[in-house]
Order: sequence, then structure tokens, then C-alpha cells
Amino acid sequence: MERRILGRTGVSVSPLCLGAMMFGPWGNEDEAESIRIIHRALDAGVNFVDTADVYSEGESERIVGKALAGRRDDVVLATKFFMPMGTDPNQRGGSRRWIMRAVEDSLRRLNTDHIDLYQVHRPSQDTDVEETLGALTDLVRQGKVRYVGSSSYAASQIVEAQWVARERRLERFVTEQPPYSILVRGIETDVLPTARRHGIGILSYSPLGGGWLSGRYRTGRDTQAPASEARRRLAGRFDMSLPENQRKLEIAEALAGLAEEAGLSLIELAIAFVINHPAVTAAIIGPRTMEQLESQLPAADVTLTSDVLDRIDELVAPGVTINPADNSYGEAELTPAARRRHA
Repeated sequence: MERRILGRTGVSVSPLCLGAMMFGPWGNEDEAESIRIIHRALDAGVNFVDTADVYSEGESERIVGKALAGRRDDVVLATKFFMPMGTDPNQRGGSRRWIMRAVEDSLRRLNTDHIDLYQVHRPSQDTDVEETLGALTDLVRQGKVRYVGSSSYAASQIVEAQWVARERRLERFVTEQPPYSILVRGIETDVLPTARRHGIGILSYSPLGGGWLSGRYRTGRDTQAPASEARRRLAGRFDMSLPENQRKLEIAEALAGLAEEAGLSLIELAIAFVINHPAVTAAIIGPRTMEQLESQLPAADVTLTSDVLDRIDELVAPGVTINPADNSYGEAELTPAARRRHA
């Protein structure tokens, strides 16, 4: 599997990053199988693994740590903090107080003495980015973290964080982790160009659109919402009564036909679309089973022709997200209500 430079860090990573959200009670509760999936990905050439403390309330990190025993030095290991890890409002967010505790918890669960890429899971509306970057800078200087990144930041938030880092001489975010797929192309308008200007690596998640581009959702098939805990948390993205989701179903059907013409599976087409974008460093795949992993790995070697890309653009225009609920970046600040009224 080829290697790409992660932003401007000089670190080489595979174009497929193994996402670990499905390892643990949120997805696959069979720990042994989850470990086999991780090992298979590493054996196939994947050297990049991404998880988060909130996934299965820490179980995902623990499983990843167990799977990487003896192979840690061969892997670029990324995790995230910010989401609630308890009922106490101080057990979440981007404050120095929480970051200093969260990193120790993640290091313990991951069974490692350092995290290669430590990411803020979401931007904070009530914490100064200087506070967050200051704490992360201290962790880098202590050797507990190598690099820091962001996730689901709007373009303006990316720029602000870069400016603060330079102005205050703090560690800057070297990566951004946004949602990106054929069905969710909103980041093409501003986030991707902004990241490229600042030399930021893009680690995009949900290249299969949360399962819409996996072949699971097809006309005439049972399209009830998925049963996993992770998917139940995102029910609005799968409600088939919504016209936006009906449109996604139509597009998935058309893309399946296009993939067949191109001699690809729909999964290969969807993932290749993401990693073929010049601003994207790696697509985060999140298999729950070994079968899912095996169906996703071949996409790393697929290059889409201009004709195929043009036909994809005819179905979903560049910069368009079919269902706005699938966008997570910018969140409250970019909603119609926020544009109309200001607190």
C-alpha cells in the first residue's frame, strides 16, 4: 500500500486509516474478532489507526491498545478527546483541566507512552482555542503527544486556530478530520481549500456515507435504520421518511450502476472517490466485521478516471451535501437559524 505525507509533518501514512469506532459495544462486542480485524489491516499495509476516548466509553481504545502490543512502533496511532466521558460537565470539552486528565486515561487504555496524533473531537463554543492549544502544546513538550489535530472544524475555525498558534507560538493543528463522501461534499467549498493553504492533512471519515454507499441501502431492500448503538445516535441520517434520505437512496442506486460499469464494487468506488482527492491524506474506514474490512481494502489501489469522476459530479455536484444532517463541521454556527439570529 502506498504512503502519503501527513500534512507537512514528514510522517508517512497509508491512504486508508483504520477507524476503531466499531470495536466494542457500539459495534462488534467480540474482542478477539476486533483484534483480528486490526491485525489483518496492519498486515495489508495499513499503518494508521484512529480511535477516540468516547468510542464505546473507552473500550475501543483498550481493544486497540491490546491489538497493538508488540507492533506499536509500526503504527501511527491517533485518538481524540472532547466528547462527554461521564455525567460531570468537567469530564468533557477542550479545557486544560480536562485535557490533562483525558490524555492520561487514553494513554493507559491504549497501553502506550505516547499518542502520535491527539485530536480535538469537536470545536468548543465556550473554550478559547488558545486554552486548548496551550494544553496540547505542553503535552507535546512532555513527550506524551507527537502532533495535534482537529475534527469537524469549519474553515473559519481552522484559520483562527492557525493564527492563534502562530501568534502565541503554540503547537498548531497539523490535521483536520471532517466527514467526506460522494453524498457529503460540503467540505469541498471551503474546508479542503483552506486546509491545503495551511498545509493541513485531511483525514476524512465516513467515506461510505454512514453505510449508504456500502450497498446496504438499495431500492427494494429492507432499509430500516441500522441497529448499532453508534448508528442509533445518528437516527436523523437514516430516517427513510425524509426526502433527503430518499434522494440518497436514488443516488446510491445510480452509483452502484456506475461502479459496475467501471468494474468496481460500490464500496471501492466510494472510498476511491475520497482518497483520489488531492487534498485528502487518508480516508478513515470503520469496519465492524472482517468481511467489511476485506471489501474496503482494495480501494487503496483504485484510481478513478476523469469520465467516472464527471459522472459522479452529475449525480452530486461538487460542494453539495444531500442531507444537511450529515454535515458535522461548523455545527451550530452554520445552521440557518444561526445565520438569521445572533445571541
